[in-house]
Amino acid sequence: MAKRDYYEILGVAKNASKDELKKAYRKLALQYHPDRNPGDKAAEDKFKEAAEAYDVLGDDNKRAKYDQYGHAGLGGQSGYGQGMDMDDIFSHFGDLFGFGGQRNRGGGQRVNRGSNLRVKVKLNLKDIAQGVEKKIKVKKFISCDHCSGSGAETGSGKDKCPTCHGSGQVTRVSQTFLGAMQTTSVCPSCSGEGYTIKNKCKHCLGEGIVQGDDIITVNIPAGVADGMQLQVNGKGNAAVRGGVNGDLIIHIEEEEHNDLIRQDNDLIYLLVISIPDAILGTQVEIPTVDGKVKVKIDPGTQPGKVLRLKGKGLPQVNSYAIGDLMVRIQVYIPENLKGEDRKAIEKLKTSPAFNISEGQKDKNFFSKMKDLFD
Repeated sequence: MAKRDYYEILGVAKNASKDELKKAYRKLALQYHPDRNPGDKAAEDKFKEAAEAYDVLGDDNKRAKYDQYGHAGLGGQSGYGQGMDMDDIFSHFGDLFGFGGQRNRGGGQRVNRGSNLRVKVKLNLKDIAQGVEKKIKVKKFISCDHCSGSGAETGSGKDKCPTCHGSGQVTRVSQTFLGAMQTTSVCPSCSGEGYTIKNKCKHCLGEGIVQGDDIITVNIPAGVADGMQLQVNGKGNAAVRGGVNGDLIIHIEEEEHNDLIRQDNDLIYLLVISIPDAILGTQVEIPTVDGKVKVKIDPGTQPGKVLRLKGKGLPQVNSYAIGDLMVRIQVYIPENLKGEDRKAIEKLKTSPAFNISEGQKDKNFFSKMKDLFD
């Protein structure tokens, strides 16, 4: 099912300011908040949809890519879709509408979440054209082998928190001019986990995580562009005491090609030929992403002419569309001719074939010239 337009979701114009975006998102978040719509799956989906839209449009970099390429341009940058955990939305945007940065699942014990990791990956045009598998070595928090991530020494158990009695939260009732008001917050004694550890693991000091190295295999799709971000779920830092791992965010850096210039999904090659070759025609080799191809230059080729090689560009990410390779032709004009070379050119000046007035009599002359500037 195709995703809806993010501006449409938030109900704002495409030139909306950041304040307008924030106001629109806050209104929707309050309207469809799960606590106000318990058990309503449709409201929960709209809540997630609004969070995803604001995640993109509230970020200048993501918004620019979305405006230019649409959903395909994000390349996984936004992850707050239907499959995301609700806790992520609260941790990222809770402060915008007063819900706080942590939400307990089902009103019960808190689930810890590891932080995200960000790495840069450099790709050349061949990688981008074909897609590539990369093995990335990262330093991150991993689960402690000694205690299996529990944070407790072997044989040592966990005690139910005496403050919250295992619920992970405490409830207080206060009197206001509106009457008794009940508030619920994370238990300060166990930080919402609902238990305390008897004997902490000596290797991780009760955290359940230690610093370590990890080699992560990532499949990067064809057609990505410089500045795009990909998200690999669960490959970030491990969470304390067996929670949910964070994600790995991959920032794409595109290496410049020696001969080819990228323009969206098209490639441009500047071909310089001699005056005789432009006049008489020739055959040349043109570099592409995956090798060279031979191209025929017709007699009488004009400077500025563009030859389009269909399908020799780059694929569009998450699409079957492929760009083209445009060969822009320039004619080399030598400077400071001397001796026999100069005499040869002076002799050509008197030839009818090089008489501009005669050339203009060609009924197609001006249309040919116009085509060079279109």
